[in-house]
Amino acid sequence: MKGKIGLVIGLGAGYVLGSRAGRERYQQIKTQWLKVWNLDPVQEQVSRVQDFAKSQAAAVPGAVWTGAVKVAKAVSKSGTTPGEKLDGAIDATKDAAEKVADAKDSNDAKSGGTMPPAKPVGSDSVTPKKKA
Repeated sequence: MKGKIGLVIGLGAGYVLGSRAGRERYQQIKTQWLKVWNLDPVQEQVSRVQDFAKSQAAAVPGAVWTGAVKVAKAVSKSGTTPGEKLDGAIDATKDAAEKVADAKDSNDAKSGGTMPPAKPVGSDSVTPKKKA
């Protein structure tokens, strides 16, 4: 699923950036995008994602910083061979990754887990059209 979304985004960006239609077509695409972006359901989802990211990101930076410092110290040790430095960096990276995962898991437990499921956009106001 992530690959499909990335492909669609990549194709869209490639079309917009590489369009031979020029500035006029770019402005049309931009205008339509802004109309969609400024819809209330889209902005509700944007704010939900921002709130979720803020709550999840609160515990992780400290663990990331500590891990980065440990990896840097492992790489900068003097008097060791390059292979020993690499082994030390790998071990420090594994430890740091575990601590980041632990920080994320403890934050998930505090916040109630994952992001709550979204309502389908426009589900309460859209009725199917009948064919004439």
